[in-house]
Amino acid sequence: MGRAVGESSKPQGGAARRGGAEPWGPGRAGPGGAGAAMDALCRAEPRPRRPAAASPLPWSRFSAWLDCVCVVTFDLELGQAMELVYPYDFRLTEKEKTSICYLSFPDSYSGGLGDTQFSFRLRQSGGQRTTHYEDDGEYNREAPLTLQRESAHYFGYVYFRQVKDSSMKRGYFQKSLVLVSRLPYVNLFQSLLQLIAPEYFDKLEPCLEAVCNEIDQWPPPVPGQTLNLPVMGVVIQVRIPSRVDKPGSSPVKQFNQENLLPAPLVLPSIHELDLFRCFQPVLIHVQMLWELMLLGEPIVVMAPSPTVSSEMVLALTSCLAPLRYCCDYRPYFTIHDSEFKEYTTRTQAPPNIVVGVTNPFFIKTLQHWPHILRVGELKMSGDLPKQVKVKKLTKLKTLDTKPGIYTSYKTFLHKDKTLIKRLLKGIQRKRPSEVQSALLRRHLLELTQSFIIPLEHYIASLMPLQRAITPWKNPPQIRPFRQDDFMKTLEHAGPQLTCVLKGDWLGLYRRFFRSPNFDGWYRQRHKEMTQKLEALHLEAICEANIVAWMKDKSEVEIVDLVLKLREKLVRARCQHLPVKEETLRRVGLYIETIIDSLPEDLQAVLHHH
Repeated sequence: MGRAVGESSKPQGGAARRGGAEPWGPGRAGPGGAGAAMDALCRAEPRPRRPAAASPLPWSRFSAWLDCVCVVTFDLELGQAMELVYPYDFRLTEKEKTSICYLSFPDSYSGGLGDTQFSFRLRQSGGQRTTHYEDDGEYNREAPLTLQRESAHYFGYVYFRQVKDSSMKRGYFQKSLVLVSRLPYVNLFQSLLQLIAPEYFDKLEPCLEAVCNEIDQWPPPVPGQTLNLPVMGVVIQVRIPSRVDKPGSSPVKQFNQENLLPAPLVLPSIHELDLFRCFQPVLIHVQMLWELMLLGEPIVVMAPSPTVSSEMVLALTSCLAPLRYCCDYRPYFTIHDSEFKEYTTRTQAPPNIVVGVTNPFFIKTLQHWPHILRVGELKMSGDLPKQVKVKKLTKLKTLDTKPGIYTSYKTFLHKDKTLIKRLLKGIQRKRPSEVQSALLRRHLLELTQSFIIPLEHYIASLMPLQRAITPWKNPPQIRPFRQDDFMKTLEHAGPQLTCVLKGDWLGLYRRFFRSPNFDGWYRQRHKEMTQKLEALHLEAICEANIVAWMKDKSEVEIVDLVLKLREKLVRARCQHLPVKEETLRRVGLYIETIIDSLPEDLQAVLHHH
C-alpha cells in the first residue's frame, strides 16, 4: 500500500471517518429543555456584524493596479538612493526601500548608454500592510492561478536611463522609474513605462503626479473584461484573463474601438512574453527546462543584463501554464539582496528557486547549484541562433564562462524533434516571432496538460458520491491521495493517450510528487473539492423536509441545528462557496421557520444572538 498524501507530510485535518459520516446535530443528546438550549446558546460564538458600507478611499483605484511608484537615483555619496515614493503616504519598510534601490540599477558595470527595461520580484518585509485597495479576494477567485495577486511579494517594473550629462558630477544622468505592484502584468506595466518614463525624465515630478491621478481613475482589473485605460493622451486597451478562459485560446477580439479617438494601443496580452525570442538560444533544450521547472529544481540564470535575466526567468516560470509554478523566483537578483547569504550558503541544499543574476561574482558563489543556465545577449536574426550546449558542472569556469546549460540532469522524456523542425521551418519562411511564440506556447501547454490530466482524473475519483451527502450528517471526507493507486491508473489512462513523447513518465511523476509544485497543486484542488462538498451539503439541506425532522427533536437539538445552519451560512458567504444565492436565501428562511417553532423566550434570544 502506498503512503497516502496527507498521512504524515500533508495533514488533512481530522481523522478519517469510517462507515459514513457522524451526525452533525447532537443526535444522541440527553433529555434537554429550555435551560440546556440556553446553555448551548451561551457557548456559541456571536454572529459577526456586517460593516457599514464605506465610501471609496482616496487612491483605492490606483491601488487596484499599483502599490506605489518609486524614483531611484544615483547619489555620489550614498550610491543608489530613493528619491521619491508616490503616493507620499505609502509606507515601504527601510529594508524594502534598500532592496528596491539595488534592484532598480544594473548590478555589474554596463558601459551601454540609453534606456533599459527589466523586472524584479521582492519578498515583502514587515508583516501585513494596510492598503487603499479593499480586496475581498474576488480577483484571485476569478483570475487564472498563474495571474494571482501576490500577498507576500512585490513585483518591480523598471525603466532605467543612463545618458551622458556634463551638468552631473559623474558626467552621467542615472535614474530609474519603478512601478511596484502585486500583479504579474509584465507586458502592461512595461508598456506603461514606455509611455510615462521618457516624459517623466524630461518634466519630472508634476508629470508623475498627473499620471498617478489618471491611473486612480482606471476601472479595477476584473477577470474576463476588456478595459480601456487612458494615460497621457493614449488609451491602452487590455483584456484581463479569467479562470474560465480555455487554456491556449487567443485573446478575445478587442472591441469599443470605433468610438475611441485616437485609436487605442491594443495589448494582445497583459503578461505573455515573446517566448520564441526569450528561448532562442535554448530552443533544442526547451523540454529539459520544462522538466526542471515542473520538478521545482534550483536554477541559476546567468545573463549579460537585467533585461535578459528577467525575461528568461519569467519565460521559464510561464512554461508550465496552466499549472501554477509554486516555487520562489527572482527575475533579477543582486549581491546586495537580503537573501544573498540564504541562497549562497553551502551548508544546506540550494532552495527551490529560479534566480536571475548578471554579476560575474555569482559564478563563484553559486557554482554548487545543480543547474546553471548561462546565456548571452538575445539577438533576433534570420537564422536559428547558436544553440547552447549541455555541459558538465565541472566545466564551469570562474572567469569567461561560455554560454551553456551546466547540469548533470538526465531528462525523463525523449526530445521532441518535430517541434524543432517546425520552428526551423518558421525561421526559413520568415514567420513572425509572435507566430513562433504561439507555436512554442501551444507545445508547452499540450505537454503540461498531458502530464496533469491523469492527475486531475484520479483526484476527481476521490470525491464522495453525491448520493452519500445527506442533510443531517457531516459531508463525507475526500479520500486520501495514494501515489501507488494513482500509478496503477497510468497504464490505461496515462499521458500516452494525449502525448506522442516516449520516456519514463512514471519516474517523472515520482519525482514530481516530491516537488513544491505537486504540493501546491494538491492543496488547491483539495480546497476546491472541500468547498464543493460544503456547497452540495447546503443544497441537500435545502431539499430536506425540516418540519418532519423537527417533530421528535428536543429544544437542545433544534437550537443546535439553528447555530450550525447559521455557521454554515456565514462560512458560505465568507469563503464564497460555489452556491446559488437562492440556496442561501432558502437556508435563511429555514432558520426563521425553525426559530418560529420554538418558545418565545428562546426565539428572543436567537433573534438577538
